[in-house]
Amino acid sequence: MNDVHIFESDSGGFLYDPRVRAAMTQFADGEDDLLPVEAAAAVRTAYHAIERMRAHGSEGRGVSAGALDLLIRLSGSDQGISIGELARAAGVSSRNVTGLVDTLERDGLVRRVPAPGDRRSVLAEITPAGRAWIEAFRRPSQLAMRAMFRGFTPEELVLFRDMCLRLATNQHRLADHLRQIGAQP
Repeated sequence: MNDVHIFESDSGGFLYDPRVRAAMTQFADGEDDLLPVEAAAAVRTAYHAIERMRAHGSEGRGVSAGALDLLIRLSGSDQGISIGELARAAGVSSRNVTGLVDTLERDGLVRRVPAPGDRRSVLAEITPAGRAWIEAFRRPSQLAMRAMFRGFTPEELVLFRDMCLRLATNQHRLADHLRQIGAQP
């Protein structure tokens, strides 16, 4: 089934999702409470749209979205990267990354290599076949992202990037604060 979104424009000409507004009104005491909830829902909607596009592009080429993230990270490194570093960068568990590296290694896109100076450690490293895979994925990905962001000015894209990263920063600060006071994030 298609996930069809029917958005409307508010009095200022800005899009909103009337289904979200109707559902979330019960949690808000006024517009000041409703706007952050609607904004969070809009971020989720946008995230899912981009992830659907990425997943379609990568899985159609035999690689999951998680494996794609690892390949991209590894393609930016001339040396290997440890499983722990990959996990921290991706915000997932080392166990998750180990499974993804196993799959990518079976497919010949990644290999494990000894860490220089530490025989006990191994690094994940992209192979020439992995670099070729990334290169083949690059152009269709560029076209898809260009289509996803059609109609945005460069200034709007910079502002959008900034706002998303500020959200991430606020989330990290809140999680740190909650850990300090002993509450669960």
